[in-house]
Amino acid sequence: MASLALTASLPKIRQSGSLFVRNNRRNSRAFLHCTPTYCQASGRDKGSDAVEKGVDAAKQGADAAKQTGQDIKDKAASAAEDMTQKTKEVAGKVSETVQDMTEKAKQTVQGAWGTVKETVAGKAEDAKDCVKDNAEAVKRDMDSKN
Repeated sequence: MASLALTASLPKIRQSGSLFVRNNRRNSRAFLHCTPTYCQASGRDKGSDAVEKGVDAAKQGADAAKQTGQDIKDKAASAAEDMTQKTKEVAGKVSETVQDMTEKAKQTVQGAWGTVKETVAGKAEDAKDCVKDNAEAVKRDMDSKN
């Protein structure tokens, strides 16, 4: 019966504190009851500090990522501007080259036209002289036959 009463009272004892079983010289099993002691620690402060450090580290990481993204954006924009400037320079050089080639072609055509005109005029003059000489020869031949 004693063991039955003891088992019935164990849950009640557990609710109020801890129960230790200790071997004693007088009694082979003695139950000691201990009430829990509460320690007021500043766990919330330490937790807050850890959270703040975590937040600060996350902010620094985000700022570093943002700065890296901005640097990449700036470098890409700079490279695009450089390529645009180089393209404009090349286009300007091509335009100058085309203008030079056009001027040279115009001069060449004008020179060729002048040569053609001189050649044609010279040939026409030669043909005119030849016709004139032949006409005189024919006239002399006609006069000698009469």
